[in-house]
Amino acid sequence: MIIPINEISTDALSNLIEGFVLREGTEYGEADCSLADKVEQVRGQLLSGEALLVYSELHETVNIIPKDQLSLTDEAME
Repeated sequence: MIIPINEISTDALSNLIEGFVLREGTEYGEADCSLADKVEQVRGQLLSGEALLVYSELHETVNIIPKDQLSLTDEAME
């Protein structure tokens, strides 16, 4: 299920994004980015719709997924 980011608190969203960034260990090229920069990049992707906040009922987890990697089914759109 896709969670609209405007339906959760700012603190909860920040914590989810920070946890995602720390968990993913994403490569950002030659230059290192600070945690705050990485968090803001992911926040921007969520705000623009490039990435989505998704809840898995099966795993009872929330994750951030690039929109193009999500198989949008009727269930995911609810």
